Formats: sequence, C-alpha cells, structure tokens
Amino acid sequence: MSHNRSRTALAIRTGAAAAVALGALSLTACSDGLGTRDEGAATLVASSIDQQNTAGQAAAKRLTADDRAAKSARSAKATGTAEATSAKAAAPVTCSSTNTKVKVTKVSRPVNHLLVTATNTGTKPCFAYNAPFLRFDDAQAPVAVNRDSVPQSVVTLEPGQSAYAGITTSAADGSGQDGYTAERLGVLFSNRAMNGSVGSEVSPALPAGGVYVDSAASTTYWQQTREDALSW
Repeated sequence: MSHNRSRTALAIRTGAAAAVALGALSLTACSDGLGTRDEGAATLVASSIDQQNTAGQAAAKRLTADDRAAKSARSAKATGTAEATSAKAAAPVTCSSTNTKVKVTKVSRPVNHLLVTATNTGTKPCFAYNAPFLRFDDAQAPVAVNRDSVPQSVVTLEPGQSAYAGITTSAADGSGQDGYTAERLGVLFSNRAMNGSVGSEVSPALPAGGVYVDSAASTTYWQQTREDALSW
C-alpha cells in the first residue's frame, strides 16, 4: 500500500514536471513566434520609412533644381531686359536743334570764312548728317554746299562732342555777285537722305556788324575737326 502510494506520487510529480516543461516549451514557442513577427513588422516599417525618406530627398532635389532653373531664367530675362533697355537708351539719334547747341564764329584764316560749331547737348550720341542747311536773312534758297567736302563717314557726336562746318561767305577775288551785309543766319540740320531737314531752325548770333555775303557763299559738310571744316 505504501509502495503504491509512492508510485502514484512519482507519477503525479512526473506528470506535473512534464506539464511544466510542456508549458515552458509552449511559452518559448509563443515568445519566439511573436518575436519573429515583431521583427518582421519592424523591418517592413523601417523599409517603408527609408523609401519615404529617399523619395522625399529626391523630390526635394527636384524642387531645388527647378527653383534654381526658374531663378536662373528670371535672372537671364531681367539681364536681357536691362541690356535691351540700355541698348535702346544708348542708340544714336539724328542731330537737330533739340539736342545740339549751335554757334558761329569769325576766323582770321582763311579769309571770308565763318566756322559753325554744333555741340551735342543731349544724353545720346547723334549723327550729324550731310551739310547744314544755311540761309542768310530772307534768302529764297539755302547756301550752296561744297560737294568736294564730303567726309569719309558720317560724323557721330557723343554727348559733349562737336561737329564743324566751314562757311565761305564771299569770293576772295571779288568775283561774286549780288553782295550784301547779312544780319541773320538760319541753321537747320539735314536728314539722312539730305532731302529735308529735322527739328526747327536756330539762329546763332553773327559777328557784330553783320557779315558780307555774295553769290559765291557756300558751306562744307559737317566735319569731325575745325581744321577739316576750314580747309575748303
């Protein structure tokens, strides 16, 4: 009877131990299973975050590149506009009474000569085309132009620069006709085609006492220097 109780107690202890061991194995299995699933989920989450970060960085780079391109385009447009505006502002115009100051002076050599000086008072370069249109007093026709005095190129005046024209007032040998003393001189600037004038007429002061003129009176084309203007 005692022996049977011992065997029964042993069986109970063995069964309990087995149950404990089985429970431990079950818990370990559950723990391992959960750990595996958790690690897999964490890996997926981390991968998704990495993908999102990579996509975000790529998008940021594209936005940065687009922003730079747009900024560069705006800058180029602004520069082009500024250059175009500057070029337009600096484009030469035709010299006229609105952008020049005209004066007349008497010279000692050569005899019977006056010097016309036109100075650019504007802010842009101007072209002094051909020869000035000159008229003494109320003459019906302008003073003749010396065709031999054509310069090699059109005289261009930067602001502050001057062009010159020489006037022969009368024949040095006295061969001129219809002479008289003029008190006034009207000056007009020529257009490019020399078939008309530009601007309004100006009347620079003549030397005191007037100027004797006759049929031999003539003017040169506009010249770059006073020496050239008085060489005819």
